[in-house]
Amino acid sequence: MVDVKTDRQSEQEAAAAARAAERTGERQAKIALLRKPGGIAEADEPSRVATRIARLGGYHPDLRPVSPAAIAAGDPAAMTAAGAILERIAGTNDLLGVGYLEGGVTASAAVGRVHIRNGQGRLVGYGTGSLVSPDLLLTNHHVLPDAGAAGFSVIEFGYQDGIDGLPRPVRAFPLDPDRFFAADRELDFALVAVKATADELRPFGFNRLIGSEGKAIVGDFVTIVQHPGGRKKQVALRENRVVDVLDEFLHYETDTEPGSSGSPVFNDQWEIVALHHASVPAAGHAEYGEFLNEGIRVSKLLKFLREQPLEPAQRALLDRLRAEPATGRIDPDYSDREGYDPAFLPGHTVPLPGLSDALAGLAAINREATGEPRYVLPYHHFSVVMHRERRLAMFTAVNIDGRTSRSLRRETDHWSLDPRVAVTEQIGEEIYRANPLDRGHLVRRLDPAWGATEPIAQQGNDDTFHFTNCSPQHKDFNQNKTTWAGLEDYVLNNADNFDLKVSVVTGPVLATGDDPYRGVQLPRQFWKVVAMVRSDGTLSATAYLLSQEELIHGLEAAAEFSYGAYRTYQVPVRRIAELTDLSFGALEAADPLAGLESTSRIQEIRTAEDVVL
Repeated sequence: MVDVKTDRQSEQEAAAAARAAERTGERQAKIALLRKPGGIAEADEPSRVATRIARLGGYHPDLRPVSPAAIAAGDPAAMTAAGAILERIAGTNDLLGVGYLEGGVTASAAVGRVHIRNGQGRLVGYGTGSLVSPDLLLTNHHVLPDAGAAGFSVIEFGYQDGIDGLPRPVRAFPLDPDRFFAADRELDFALVAVKATADELRPFGFNRLIGSEGKAIVGDFVTIVQHPGGRKKQVALRENRVVDVLDEFLHYETDTEPGSSGSPVFNDQWEIVALHHASVPAAGHAEYGEFLNEGIRVSKLLKFLREQPLEPAQRALLDRLRAEPATGRIDPDYSDREGYDPAFLPGHTVPLPGLSDALAGLAAINREATGEPRYVLPYHHFSVVMHRERRLAMFTAVNIDGRTSRSLRRETDHWSLDPRVAVTEQIGEEIYRANPLDRGHLVRRLDPAWGATEPIAQQGNDDTFHFTNCSPQHKDFNQNKTTWAGLEDYVLNNADNFDLKVSVVTGPVLATGDDPYRGVQLPRQFWKVVAMVRSDGTLSATAYLLSQEELIHGLEAAAEFSYGAYRTYQVPVRRIAELTDLSFGALEAADPLAGLESTSRIQEIRTAEDVVL
């Protein structure tokens, strides 16, 4: 075995030791808080604690967010709630769901042993690296300090024992710095392409780098998958706990052998939170075990990479690296959500529907809003306005660009509450348990999934998995392949649609007579208004209505849902305005049915060809 410590590695360890010494007092205070019942909610900054809880909600739909302001103010109820959540999920014992093991098997497959070689092909040392995209490998700068060293070196996957105790087959691939190489001495990372085909690397998968905050706070346990000293792959389980969060680094205590250079550091959800790079002997510091480990925070690595000038081909590879996972996990940093664009359709402005004074008084307030109206919740490519008493959307509004739309695969659903709205003003998981109700998307999953790159489209896809964007719908209503589901597609792809763009406003009819179920009045009807620009430059707006009244009739009293027929109708836009008390402005005049004398004269839609545009 070859195990060589470079001068640069020694420098990194010395710098880590200095940072550890500087923060001894702060670290000891945090460790003392972690020993208190519920103290995990006090050991990190309030905003970080609240963001961590919000991110955990993507994995645990039953979680309710806790107000950062309430945590910052030390509100007893908020602190108790935050402590209970974090103690249950982050945990103070070693009990974990078995899904943790399944996730570990998948995550560890992408971790390999780096053979560090010189120009003569001689082995001079080992490190650890992880695939973080279909093409790119992440390790330390002191493992691969430059493109030349990377060009001589090799990544080896599968160097481990199987469940039978016998060695697994290994696969080794050269690295390809000519295709991509980026590194930084101070952040101690190197990112390099692997010289292999997609089919060759696909069996190992990859662990995405996620720039969002909330992946780890003080008190979280982390897991290190590693090739310590170049030996077979090993896992440090429950022996590492975050004890300090610096601007660029995480510190985590351990009583085990330090992880090897370049190892990915995972949270309990198997998200990479840091790149391990240094371990400091901690004799005489029992408060954080025998060693203090240091890793570079993933968010800082991604920020550095975003700022680098790259050729288009390299930028495309980097965009694949930064994509969020296709699992509906939602970025808890809402500051970059631009929402619905009224000027999206070429040559026309289509504002959000107007609320009557009565409706405006019932709209839930976006607690992070910086402008008016404060009741709008912006997401990627769409917006939502909530009814605070009904706890459902008054309406949603989405822009759809058929030219750059992407057909993203649907993975396991992870629905989340929106922390910008009070938990008492939105319906969560509780209404959907043990019954035939579906979480019915109002903005369809793929409607906002468009953009110049897949990561941009993925953000729109993921944002549709907010509870604010769904309404209880009987499974037969939601899942049946009806013309309702294809209306946006038909209008979008109509030959007379200029620029292949549409804007769609959708919502439930919130009638006073809707029947209650588990404290929620279930809407019987849903509506949508679809706007496009014809090839002659004129605006066209069409409205549609669909009822599930027979499907939910008698739900409260009966053990099973009743089933009945339902139909899709094209109706005048003004009919939707009457039903909802919303105003649609110029869209009413742009309606091809506007000339009908009576709103009772409606057009049943049996096939898409029945639509009047």
